[in-house]
Amino acid sequence: MRTKVAIIGAGPAGLLLGQLLHGYGIDNVILERHTGEYVLGRIRAGLLEEGTVALLDEVGAGSRAHAEGLVHHGIELAFGGSRHRIDMKAATGKTVMIYGQTEVTLDLMKARNAAGLTSVYEATDLKPHDFDTDHPRITYVKDGTTHEIGCDFIAGCDGFHGVSRASVKPEAIATYERVYPFGWLGILSETPPVSHELIYSNHERGFALCTMRSTHRSRYYVQCPLDDHIDQWPDDRFWNELKRRLDQKAADSLVTGPVIEKSIAPLRSFVAEPMRFGRMFLAGDAAHIVPPTGAKGLNLAASDAHYLAVALREYYDEKSSAGIDNYSAKALARVWKAVRFSWWMTSMLHKFPDTGAFGARIQLAELDYVTSSKAAMTSLAENYVGLPF
Repeated sequence: MRTKVAIIGAGPAGLLLGQLLHGYGIDNVILERHTGEYVLGRIRAGLLEEGTVALLDEVGAGSRAHAEGLVHHGIELAFGGSRHRIDMKAATGKTVMIYGQTEVTLDLMKARNAAGLTSVYEATDLKPHDFDTDHPRITYVKDGTTHEIGCDFIAGCDGFHGVSRASVKPEAIATYERVYPFGWLGILSETPPVSHELIYSNHERGFALCTMRSTHRSRYYVQCPLDDHIDQWPDDRFWNELKRRLDQKAADSLVTGPVIEKSIAPLRSFVAEPMRFGRMFLAGDAAHIVPPTGAKGLNLAASDAHYLAVALREYYDEKSSAGIDNYSAKALARVWKAVRFSWWMTSMLHKFPDTGAFGARIQLAELDYVTSSKAAMTSLAENYVGLPF
């Protein structure tokens, strides 16, 4: 088999890139080591910037998001027993949309299937080869048989633990990482959200976040030690701890109920540089990870896909390599700004074991400044709704 662009990974980055390339008339094949059901079973975040929604619209996969997504004009920061609203729409003219990453993935899968494009699931033992030459290729095993795909370019969209970045020689890549000393215990419940907008809570017991997937399904998080296990967190303990970290009004109005999903996720900031290695490009979590505090992971994957698709269109339509030559620098400029914002939000809202009472007072001073200064509120809002592509 031969194609112009071989994409490794059928998550949002790979699927969106495939649809954008298809729209530009560029043949592509997606290879995924898991089943489609496994991919859809991964519970992830679900806050979309306007730019991400526009890309979904561009590839014909945005109609359900517009019908079912919840458009938010602001967020609330809770500290000192009260809540303070940041009006993002007033500050920037932009909004964000709550729409689950699983739903985005499903919509992109359906769009790809409708277009009759090739996706190979359960492609095991994937290996990119010769991407430092003009003739890259990928080998994989499907149903016990080894296959090979020749291509012009490889797009590694296979996540943090994927084979793409791991295939690069160590001396050719630099990585930057910050592992945070806590995790997020998250639950999904069939209960109405406690608020129609997100609540980010700084509390002496630790961070908490109130968000949602719909008007009847809620997503809640509490900061927890990294070595905690979900068996230590029966439902009653979670609900009681969440209430303790909310302001009184929110705690009193919180509707509790059966938990349908529960997990603990570690937090890290990670960036790999560059994002291009000969004829292989990295995109999404294969190149960078951000803590979910800033809601940037899925949106960075989308901007990477956009930059790479435009660069490849220039290569094929205009016979210019300027776009692919500049892809890494252009993508990383936006990535690092999002990494900075996510780090800042995480640092301002969480309880750190090594900062003590002084660090806690600095956090409260920062929160007071952010919620009382128009310039500071605008800065937060600009980053939260997404910097321009």
